[in-house]
Amino acid sequence: MKRRTFIKRSGLASGVLFVPNFLKAHNELWPANLGNKKLVIIQLSGGNDGLNTIVPYTNDVYYKNRVSIAQKKQDLLLVNDEVGFHSALSNFKNLFDDGYVTIMNNVGYPNPVRSHFRSTDIWQTASASNEILKTGWVGRYLDGVAKDPVGAIEVDDMLSTMMKGERINGIATKNARLLYNTTKEPYFTKVLENSRDKHLSEHNLGYLYKTAIDAKSSAAYIFEKTKVYKSAKEYPKNAFGKQLKTVSEFINSGLKTQIYYTSLGGFDTHANQVNAQKRLLGTYSNAIATFVNDLKNAGTFKDTIIFTFSEFGRRVKQNAANGTDHGAANAVFLMGENLKNPGMYNAPSSLLDLDGNGDIKYEIDFRQIYTSLLKQWLQTDTEAIISGKFEALDLV
Repeated sequence: MKRRTFIKRSGLASGVLFVPNFLKAHNELWPANLGNKKLVIIQLSGGNDGLNTIVPYTNDVYYKNRVSIAQKKQDLLLVNDEVGFHSALSNFKNLFDDGYVTIMNNVGYPNPVRSHFRSTDIWQTASASNEILKTGWVGRYLDGVAKDPVGAIEVDDMLSTMMKGERINGIATKNARLLYNTTKEPYFTKVLENSRDKHLSEHNLGYLYKTAIDAKSSAAYIFEKTKVYKSAKEYPKNAFGKQLKTVSEFINSGLKTQIYYTSLGGFDTHANQVNAQKRLLGTYSNAIATFVNDLKNAGTFKDTIIFTFSEFGRRVKQNAANGTDHGAANAVFLMGENLKNPGMYNAPSSLLDLDGNGDIKYEIDFRQIYTSLLKQWLQTDTEAIISGKFEALDLV
């Protein structure tokens, strides 16, 4: 069977065949040195406009460059005498006021790329802008530390590059029961019956079978572990709220998974940005507040850090379509009970000292944040996970 045919017929990026003979005892294989810490990664996909999210309302340059889309001071949720949150972030602001949020401004990387695909790839693989990596930084964590696909789950139907390692991939699923039931379909059983041990040594087909076997045994573990726990919280009735509810149920059921990845799309606001971004920020704010409260009620928030990023920010100057085009550095958010520096981590962006393309300069390399979270939160050596030397920041 050709590799393309296998993928097309199964329709499964991470593999979901079920093979009792290969079923792993995940509890027994789980490395004893791994702690109970959780990292939830959220991507605001499309390039969120950070300047209209954390608004520099005392900066005249901001208003001169955004005549029709600037957020007015009277509409903002003021944070200090320099910046205010977008009005749609009221629930997020409550978390900030409670000391559960760190805002890091001007996060990016040298020689920024303004392509969605390429910049997302850079953030997901932790590469330099002139470097192509085939594995994601979470995938390399699975290879070297967790050594088990269950170590990372993406709440989606497809597996992102971030979750792919050299030898081990994470699991992609929106629904543990559906994933498990899929493994019992006659087609997959038949495919497996036709496999032989010799296939495992074949380069492409062997890789696919091994990936499928790992994922299928993981499907059984995830389903059995999570089927008895259901969140009592009322999440917003949208796709993002459903994703976070699933993550909450996975965490609160006692699943050993340490890293979760979700995303909220639609932030590519080239035209008529104001209403679209307001709706998206409201979706994020309401769902994240419910998620945090859900974890707090279950006693798991103290062991969880939530990291929110976007692949790039937007340009300082608005365009003619009442939107903004692709920019460079942006703000990221950290949430948790154990933050070393809750509040504003650093000063807002300078809107006068811009890069050669007229975009916001980066001050913090995003790989410093990865390094910090791996070392300080997951208690892991970063040498085999993050390429290059990046100074850890005092974050958690």
